[in-house]
Amino acid sequence: MTRVALLACLALALVGLEQTPSAQAPGLTIAAASDLQAVFPDLARGFERASGIRAVASFGSSGNFFAQIQNGAPFDVFMSADAEYPLKLAASGHAEGSSLIHYAIGHIVIWTRKGSGIDMTQGIQALAGPRVRRIAIANPEYAPYGRAAVAALRTSNVYDSVQSRLVLGDNISQTAQLADSGNADVAIIALSLALGPTLRANGSYVEIPASLHPRLDQAAALVVSSSKKADARRFLAYLGSPEARTALQRFGFEPPEQKR
Repeated sequence: MTRVALLACLALALVGLEQTPSAQAPGLTIAAASDLQAVFPDLARGFERASGIRAVASFGSSGNFFAQIQNGAPFDVFMSADAEYPLKLAASGHAEGSSLIHYAIGHIVIWTRKGSGIDMTQGIQALAGPRVRRIAIANPEYAPYGRAAVAALRTSNVYDSVQSRLVLGDNISQTAQLADSGNADVAIIALSLALGPTLRANGSYVEIPASLHPRLDQAAALVVSSSKKADARRFLAYLGSPEARTALQRFGFEPPEQKR
């Protein structure tokens, strides 16, 4: 092979490499509340089918993501379990206010492993029983679901009797793991996680009435520092689509009320 032909082959090979998926820019980076861990794969697949754009999530507590985004964390979209966080980011110029979408209302449940012997038919009052030694909740300082758990315990007049038994997870997913691993007897977690395949197979749950705690109004917004604003807006628009709403409902999320 001549030197010219060899160089031509190398050039063609380099062009081919540039067109492979691994050389393409990565997809959208989503800061997603941990209650979305079970449903997000369905949302990501649906969005990619509709747009051809990949969406990759990092899961954690909404409060921690709020602080990270304020400090310049490189996310494109923030999916919060509490609408107040993206609203505050919009007010401070870290999120685009016009992009904000209320995508779901969450619910909390009491979950316990199979064979725990805890009478779940008593609902939240069962937590004050002698069989329940450790109760996992998400850290209310950072996690909206943790704040909802504390509110429900207080409204039910059992908080004082169980406060010493509370163990805190950094986020709602870690809270579920504490109970699933046996490090807690029960956990107050998101209904969406209880409906996921692992927890559904390993235990049972009873829903906590929504009247016992402030509504878990969840919202998402575009992060102002995103370099992929057009794609991020497409993702936010997808969250309001019938397909996304159906996926969210399968995991126990209630559709958001129409905002005035």
